[in-house]
Amino acid sequence: MTDFRDTPADDALRHRLGINRRRFLSTCTAVAAGAIAAPVFGAAPSFAQSQTGGGGHGHGHDHGHGGHGRGSELVPANKRGIILYTVRDATGRDPLASDLPSGFREVFKELARYGYKQVEFAGYGQHANAPGGADLESVAGAKLLRSWLDEYGLRAQGNHGFIPSSWPLSQADIDTFKKHLEIANILGMSHMGTGGDPTNSSYKADWDVAADKWNALGDLAHKAGLKLYTHNHDAAYGFLLDGGPLDAQGNPTRSSGIRKLEYFLKGTDPRTVWLEMDIYWAHVAQYKFHTYTAHDGSTREKVFDPAGLVSRNNKRYPLFHAKDGTRNETSGEGYDMVAFGEGVIDYRTFFTRVGEKNYHNPMVEQDNAPSTTDLGQSLKFAKIGYDNLAALRKRR
Repeated sequence: MTDFRDTPADDALRHRLGINRRRFLSTCTAVAAGAIAAPVFGAAPSFAQSQTGGGGHGHGHDHGHGGHGRGSELVPANKRGIILYTVRDATGRDPLASDLPSGFREVFKELARYGYKQVEFAGYGQHANAPGGADLESVAGAKLLRSWLDEYGLRAQGNHGFIPSSWPLSQADIDTFKKHLEIANILGMSHMGTGGDPTNSSYKADWDVAADKWNALGDLAHKAGLKLYTHNHDAAYGFLLDGGPLDAQGNPTRSSGIRKLEYFLKGTDPRTVWLEMDIYWAHVAQYKFHTYTAHDGSTREKVFDPAGLVSRNNKRYPLFHAKDGTRNETSGEGYDMVAFGEGVIDYRTFFTRVGEKNYHNPMVEQDNAPSTTDLGQSLKFAKIGYDNLAALRKRR
């Protein structure tokens, strides 16, 4: 494994050459690129509390429940992770133009320093000047990434990567999917998935097709020793259109009250198809989708309970996105995204209700963490997120 840490010998060599660390790193990058050129092989049913309300957000910064000596931890140290999308500006930063952590290796080192033990990838690209070059989506690139993960005591738990869009699957799709399975295995993942919903449709027939495709892909992943998962946003928790009068295109216009993702859960094999709940977007869905038009035309209320869905299907949710928000009643989503632990979503109640703390893998995420004015912001928010995740304690 090529080592780019600054040693006394490195310092002496740079001094003799009269170059700074960034230029020195660029030389190392070229060496690393050559080295890899040859092939080497996881809330309550009522809406979350208002931003100003006290009494139990479940975060470590206030309300007397963050102290490490109070109650048992809800997220064990080895289960605290982050999806690298949160710090995508840092992995994509030019190391020759900044002294901030840049590229996968330096970002891994920084995240490990905060205390993280797990990461979830959002692709394998970084800045071209970072060690290993821009594109590490290959067997050789995966080996290099794995060496850095091992170096800093991190484990890869998943990736938001390639899922074929077509059905039936073409041979090219199958081959590409298998390449990603191989990369996932080299990286030591237990799970491989995607950042999108199985389908954007609201119609039962399209979710039937999606279930067939995911069952086929899940079987391929299972044979490779991996759990295939889909990451979901608020729309997937909307109501399935499965009856009532048909529209001009012959599609149903009303619902039986079953949510789209609940239907998907019933139509897919629990041995081969898994899910990653983004807890923030599930709470957005709770805010948005609480009434539906029944087959008889009546309006009915049915409030979504994210923790209830998980507890009813517990083993199917090995991964979570731990993302937070403050309430915003003027927003169509009901929330504004903030650093984990700085919002109002009741994570202490959520994690207490779903249990299985040694099974679920929460990944801190904040979509809007990067900033154009504070270039270190995403890593600062990653640190805040870790501290608040670690501070979550079960009530005595």
